Amino acid sequence: MLRRLMLAAAVLATAAATAIPAVPAEAAAFKVLVFSKTAGFRHDSIPAGVQAIRDLGAAGDFEVNATEDAGAFTSSNLAQYRAVVFLSTTGDVLDAAQQAAFQSYVDGGGGYVGVHAAADTEYDWPYYGQLTGAWFDSHPSIQQANVKTEDTAHPATSGLPATWTRTDEWYNYRTNPRPNVHVLQSLDESSYSGGTMGDHPITWCHPQASGRAFYTGLGHTAESYTEPNFRSLLLGGIRYAAGAVQADCAPPSGGPGGGTIEAESYTSQSGVQPASHGTASGGTTVGFIDNGDWVGYASVGTAGATGFTARVSSAGAGGTIQVRSGSPTGTLLGSVTVPVTGSWDTFTTVSTTLTGSASGPLYLVFTGGSGSLFDVDTFSLTTSATTTVEGEAYTSQSGVQPADHAGASGGRTVGYINNGDWAAYSGVSTSGLKSFGARVSSAGSGGTIQVRSGSATGTLLGSVNVPVTGSWDTFRTVSGTLTGSASGPLYLVFTGSGGNYLFDLDSFTVTR
Repeated sequence: MLRRLMLAAAVLATAAATAIPAVPAEAAAFKVLVFSKTAGFRHDSIPAGVQAIRDLGAAGDFEVNATEDAGAFTSSNLAQYRAVVFLSTTGDVLDAAQQAAFQSYVDGGGGYVGVHAAADTEYDWPYYGQLTGAWFDSHPSIQQANVKTEDTAHPATSGLPATWTRTDEWYNYRTNPRPNVHVLQSLDESSYSGGTMGDHPITWCHPQASGRAFYTGLGHTAESYTEPNFRSLLLGGIRYAAGAVQADCAPPSGGPGGGTIEAESYTSQSGVQPASHGTASGGTTVGFIDNGDWVGYASVGTAGATGFTARVSSAGAGGTIQVRSGSPTGTLLGSVTVPVTGSWDTFTTVSTTLTGSASGPLYLVFTGGSGSLFDVDTFSLTTSATTTVEGEAYTSQSGVQPADHAGASGGRTVGYINNGDWAAYSGVSTSGLKSFGARVSSAGSGGTIQVRSGSATGTLLGSVNVPVTGSWDTFRTVSGTLTGSASGPLYLVFTGSGGNYLFDLDSFTVTR
């Protein structure tokens, strides 16, 4: 079980002193630091992981240094490395000065690679939660599961099976990182027991200021580090984070403000080919479409999608575009009919509303009669501007605890709230927020929820009053407008003057 404090001082000292032979500097194209300090549960696979990365460096022309000394996190020392690998770190492993040095390093152009329990690290440092993408929540027993490769172009996942069946310890995360990262792999929760997320990313990447971040939840077992496919995943992730190879790691463009997407920018497909047309946007369409063909867009999420619009042409039979989430046979959100336009260079716009709840990557499935049916030039998604978050899904906090309540959404609230306590949500940006609403209860004295950006003392965007509802299981919704300009992660600060346990927070919504 994670969070068991298992390490004696002697064990820490021995691990920190372990020397890892490095590739000679004159032979290396760049240097990588592997950091595996633990302040909680310690994975016995760490030595195998360090050795595997050393092997990858020897074969891939980069030098590997390994340490468990957090004193390595100074600006001058980090400057020599192109990437830092957090290898199954746990707990609070960096002090404030070391955190500041590492943040400056990554934001200034360095690379971060998180492996497995790296997501079980630095819970009280919001920047780290943003960098990793999500924090650990729970895991079932070690078992076999199917890993789905969503992006076949990234150097970490290129060449991996579309469905990769393997054994590991499969993490559930406190929040779904998909809206803020580029998902490379996800878990098929129907293939194992104990998944709690539905849409379940497990490997992802994203830009971080001028730097790069890569994380994989794989790698609990020592055996993982002898698997050729897993070693290939690690190598590609390290090379991306180090800037040695380029890759598209942009977060989903299908969210609010995502804009128009070139249809030929698909990341996976079956049957189709790009087709050149002088009147098409960018000069190219998705063409040669037959019945049953499809295209997938790993970087376009369907969370909150309410509408779909496409620019199309057809000198064929026309047909239908199905909008699906997660896979070509995934949740059907809607469909739109493509008419015959008379020429492959004569375009028209078609649109439809989307219904249902899904958050997987976008897939377009094409149906119709025989022959080439139609071409797709561009498309766009309309998305809801409202996001609902479970209060207890905070990524860091001060003073509060989850509280069980049968009448709460998900059966739990943020409870035990006292004056000055706070909860932070690193996956919820405050950029463009216009309003805030919360479902609350109070058998205490009530109080106020302050909505702040970036920290518990950051920009105050607004506040809502929480009334006494008479019972911890009697919920009411309160709401208010937000003003000001800010872009940091969301912080909720709780105030009141009635002593202990002011109110509970069940869930909240933010609207852009």
